[in-house]
Amino acid sequence: MRAALNICVVLSCVIALANENSPAPVSTAVDVRAEDLLVQPPASNWISYNGDYSGRRYSSLAEINSTNVGQLKAAWVFHAHNTSRLEVTPVVVNGIMFVTAANDAFALDASTGRALWHHSRPITGGLIDDASRHINRGVAIWGSRLYMETDNAHLVCLDARSGNVIWDVAYADWNKNYGATSAPLVVKDKVLVGTSGGDDGVRGFVAAYDATTGKLAWRFWTIPAPREFGSKSWPGTSYLHGGGTTWMPGTYDPELGTIFWGTSNPSPDFEGSVRPGDDLYTDCILALDPDTGKLKWYFQFTPHDLFDYDGVETPILIDAAYKGKPRKLLVQANRNGYMYMLDRTDGKFLSAAPFVEKLNWAKGIDAEGRPIRTEVMPTPNGTRVCPGYAGATNWFAPSYNESTHSVYFMALEQCQTYFSKAQPQRFKEGEMYYSSGVKHIAGENSQKILMAYNLDTGAFAWKYPQVGRARSSGGTMTTAGGLVFFGDDADSFEAVDAQTGKPLWHFNAGQEISASPMTYAIGGKQYAAIAAGSDVFSFALP
Repeated sequence: MRAALNICVVLSCVIALANENSPAPVSTAVDVRAEDLLVQPPASNWISYNGDYSGRRYSSLAEINSTNVGQLKAAWVFHAHNTSRLEVTPVVVNGIMFVTAANDAFALDASTGRALWHHSRPITGGLIDDASRHINRGVAIWGSRLYMETDNAHLVCLDARSGNVIWDVAYADWNKNYGATSAPLVVKDKVLVGTSGGDDGVRGFVAAYDATTGKLAWRFWTIPAPREFGSKSWPGTSYLHGGGTTWMPGTYDPELGTIFWGTSNPSPDFEGSVRPGDDLYTDCILALDPDTGKLKWYFQFTPHDLFDYDGVETPILIDAAYKGKPRKLLVQANRNGYMYMLDRTDGKFLSAAPFVEKLNWAKGIDAEGRPIRTEVMPTPNGTRVCPGYAGATNWFAPSYNESTHSVYFMALEQCQTYFSKAQPQRFKEGEMYYSSGVKHIAGENSQKILMAYNLDTGAFAWKYPQVGRARSSGGTMTTAGGLVFFGDDADSFEAVDAQTGKPLWHFNAGQEISASPMTYAIGGKQYAAIAAGSDVFSFALP
């Protein structure tokens, strides 16, 4: 492990010399304090994966707006040589951008894209499923330290000024089916992490580590052990392979002192006879105490999931009126095809609305928030199920605009044929644990649609159907400039009017977009950035 390019004694010297047309040098001190992490909405800095703790991906920057976004031009491009698929959301602090690619981390001059340092770590051999793709979605920062997960579920602490390793902790080291693909979340003085492997027979958890020492502070297991509440779904030793992984970062309400973290599907995916009952705590939102990891409440979206409908989509925290009364809301567009609203103080179910037309696994959601199931389920001969295996939406980021009171997210209209095995699959380390799989349905077309769901009306304000192969994973970001930025399904970075959905600007990246955008400012100049293929693009007005 090394820093390929050491920062000069004063980083601002490097930035000033990188481009004679650069804006005036700015402070390049990296010292993220607890109060910095509490700022919302973000402005010049984009300090964490979602911009702030709320998960809204809303920026107060407005230099780029609906009247001038058509003039947006590419300012710079950074190419990562060790991957063909970036899923990272860049983090920017005081003019320095931090990005990850596989197990590598880079510090860039955010005004020019020039590399300041590069931390390199070899990818891990012998991994399976998602972990074997060596995906990494970004970093967390606290003080002058940078934190990232590795493909084999290590938490690495780097010096943000040089890229040098401070400590390295293996947080899931007893079963090689574990992996990690997420960005950590720093809350107070702890670094929170989760794992991938929900389709591979691991036991999911959220863990918190001391940000200074790397010592484990607490761990919450998402699959109950014998005699614990919810354990009836997990006979014998099946709890050790029950899934429920935590492969996307959660959100945090400092006022309530609560973390909200989503969990994945149960294992095996398509065979439910070996895991009777609701299969807690899979497909859930968990409300946890950040100091102790103690569970405050949970809400399960898809009890006894047979369709791989993970509940890890970003839980957005919104303070707004609901039916005429102010509420602390948690809003999630779920992979199962429903848009949920909960009261985040206690997890009370408020409402659920379908957002795709192709939906046949449930007839609706009852007054308690439980799905009203149909007879649709995987069979040995195959069953048409809607939404399909990729879900009606997925991990790609939603956003919420404070002016329009609308949630923006990408939906997927798709059905697939689901199969189950005649005999349940036995767990084996080093193998996936799906108990069969899915197939494309010949003649059925899939489509991505950008959605705007208005909280005031409880209805969709507009829908923007996409042109493409429905294989992109581009997320959204919205701004005070009245815009929604997103990675569209035709390999373009695009901006639309947040109020109407009218297309205003696009840039053809020429590569599939599997990441979510962000925005930042240096010296008052606003930039918008997104990863596409193996490149990070940054855009600004002339």
